[in-house]
Amino acid sequence: MEPDHALLILARAGLPGALLRSLLDSQPDPVAALDAARHGAGLALSAEQRQALCRPDPARQAADRGWAAAPGHHLLGWQDPDYPALLRRSAAPPAILFVAGDPGRLWHPQVAVVGSRRPSAGGRDRARRFAAALAGAGWAVTSGLAEGIDTAAHEAALARGQTVAVVGTGLDTCYPAGNAALMARIAAAGAVVSEHPPGTDALASHFPSRNRIIAGLSLGTVVIEAALRSGALISARLAAEAGREVFALPGSIDNPTARGCHRLIREGAALVESPREVIEALAPLAASLADSLRGRLQAAPSEPVRRSAQRQETGDDDHNRLWSALGHDPTGMDSLVERTGLTVAALSSMLLVMELEGRVVVDNGRYARRP
Repeated sequence: MEPDHALLILARAGLPGALLRSLLDSQPDPVAALDAARHGAGLALSAEQRQALCRPDPARQAADRGWAAAPGHHLLGWQDPDYPALLRRSAAPPAILFVAGDPGRLWHPQVAVVGSRRPSAGGRDRARRFAAALAGAGWAVTSGLAEGIDTAAHEAALARGQTVAVVGTGLDTCYPAGNAALMARIAAAGAVVSEHPPGTDALASHFPSRNRIIAGLSLGTVVIEAALRSGALISARLAAEAGREVFALPGSIDNPTARGCHRLIREGAALVESPREVIEALAPLAASLADSLRGRLQAAPSEPVRRSAQRQETGDDDHNRLWSALGHDPTGMDSLVERTGLTVAALSSMLLVMELEGRVVVDNGRYARRP
């Protein structure tokens, strides 16, 4: 059995997150974790959970494996060294992540931009301005693909750099349906993430839990507009509980969607008026991600990735070839492969470290030396 096949069965068994993380942590691979769960000694599994583990539905299995085999689709289990480091250090991280796009983008320094589904015109404009400035400065903008502030932030970030969407459905479903084209663009240029397997519909309970992933992936959360009862305030609270920075934009006292931001400011969130304030506050924290990524690459079992990381540290031939191939004009991955003779995996790892160190900028999947 393939590891991804075992992860798909485990993901559908309805096991508590803490139990599933423990299983994946304690076993050498997902296949061994599934075998241990099927034996179930001491796990107090329900009859439904045991059936899902031991006799999974064949049609659902086939559909899941078809999804996983499609280009650009990935599973990241808790045991995987590619599991994003920041999310791992958050409260109740998912045991399994489904990713459409580039899972390496989940290691990139991220800022969450969140807010009302029914923002004012000014709030929508501010979301675009902040997201464009953050993406242009090299940060990935993370949000929840909802209407309103989320949509404005994703669109503006895509025009200038990177964005990550965290959704509360399976990745074969888009909610709201009107954002399906946007979701596809994000998957092509960045990453769309869910903790739910394919076929999972939009349920109200999924969206507050989705917010903990947004907060956990991000070094900071910017709340543009939010009513007093708002999912954006849940994201802000979860970010604060995870020790991450929380920023809020003030608004008119007559604007109901500004009241949540005012409450956050009274409770200690940083009042910000410009994207530069967010960038300056978070820039020192990005270095920890670069250190984590270098450690992950040096420990990786894959030879192309390990070699590129070690050589970048010592400035050897692979690193020098890549640096020579990069110019001041944006260059696509295909051209870099042709110029350097290196694999996409090796180049992706080296480029990501360069981005984290501030030496390279990326614009719509094209790389250049930072001026």
